[in-house]
Amino acid sequence: MNAELTVLLVEDDLHMQIACVQALQLAGLAVQAVGSAEEALPRLEAGFPGVVVTDMRLPRADGLSLVRRCRELDAGLPAIMITGHGDVSLAVEAMRSGAYDFITKPFSPEQLVEVVKRALEKRALTLEVASLRRALQGRSEVEARIVGRSPQIERVRRLVSDVADSPVDVLIRGETGTGKEVVAQALHALSQRRGAPFVALNCGGLPDNLLDSELFGHEAGAFTGAQRRRIGKIEHASGGTLFLDELESMPLGVQVKLLRVLQERVVERLGSNAPQPVDVRVVAATKDDLLLRARQGSFRADLVYRLNVVTIELPPLRERREDIPLLLEHFMLLAASRYGRPQPEVTTQQLHRLMAHDWPGNVRELRNVADCLVLGVRASVPGLDAAAPAAVAEGENGGVSLVESVEGYERSLIRAELQRQGGNIARSAKALRIPKTTLNDKIRKYGLQGSE
Repeated sequence: MNAELTVLLVEDDLHMQIACVQALQLAGLAVQAVGSAEEALPRLEAGFPGVVVTDMRLPRADGLSLVRRCRELDAGLPAIMITGHGDVSLAVEAMRSGAYDFITKPFSPEQLVEVVKRALEKRALTLEVASLRRALQGRSEVEARIVGRSPQIERVRRLVSDVADSPVDVLIRGETGTGKEVVAQALHALSQRRGAPFVALNCGGLPDNLLDSELFGHEAGAFTGAQRRRIGKIEHASGGTLFLDELESMPLGVQVKLLRVLQERVVERLGSNAPQPVDVRVVAATKDDLLLRARQGSFRADLVYRLNVVTIELPPLRERREDIPLLLEHFMLLAASRYGRPQPEVTTQQLHRLMAHDWPGNVRELRNVADCLVLGVRASVPGLDAAAPAAVAEGENGGVSLVESVEGYERSLIRAELQRQGGNIARSAKALRIPKTTLNDKIRKYGLQGSE
């Protein structure tokens, strides 16, 4: 049950250390052994997956100070004290300082194993509860950050929640304006890295030579004009998340250097031969098919495979039109707060016209529309001054809810296209600019008829 947890044994007496390690390993437990508190402390952190067993008498800092440090790092981290026969008063002090239990020498292997197993069970439960709490908190936060009710967005949210707290690098793919940076920020905010920097860099926004310097940094005198050392984005993001947007624009030479960073987690500033270790998670975003670009020779295939262990596909807004009302409401609330203006009313007919728009700028374009509506700039809102489609005019009914009205409009739009295409689903999907699988889902949802 506790095979994934580790016992950190701190014992300076080599014979005693070997005996304890053998006893614990024979019981099927994983053990790391060190000879001092100074060696143990670098291995400990909040959430340490295991327990600590320490002798009271150690060469420099004693076991009692180590127990107190464990308590400071993580109040739920069990620390077991090994004491001599005459150290009962110290054992009592250790318990007051937060020790989980103590064992008095001499003790049997069975006694050691029994106490350690109980501590491991307690630790496993503590870590499981903490994990569940993070998952519950993450679920509510990810829903606030990635807005929508469509099946596509539900899948995106589930994937973000699943991988946010893992160290794996992530590739986000989607058209311009679909919210790639929003997803990257959600991955950062839902991870244990959230207290460290989120550093964003647009790979297409800088000339090749400046991109190299921005990413990796440089030493003074590395090139003309480099008067002082500069820490690059990768090094600055250490401990946190580096977001690389428009990855497809990255020059091949820079791709080689980035691949080394991803493989070895070190960076070399321009003009320096000294590798700097970095602890950074990379989230990259692209609007292109990078494997296709790799086959064409304009992108490194090994970098694609290194990054796309986890790939998050973001659907364009035209493929999730049912999210438009919720997104519009969300963005108008934000805009009303930002500009100190009242939130305007949007009629069902106006919403239908927005739903009929193709949204080439995707969610970013919709957010701009929300800003314009709040500011009263109607001329910048697509389609609001156009005549309503016949299907919409026929469907107007003040007695239905907004959701029902939106679904009614979508159903009529799909039915009309199927009729125009003679029921052919493939041609209808192409005309509606949505995947065939998405159209099939909607045909089933609305009880329509189509043919392959």
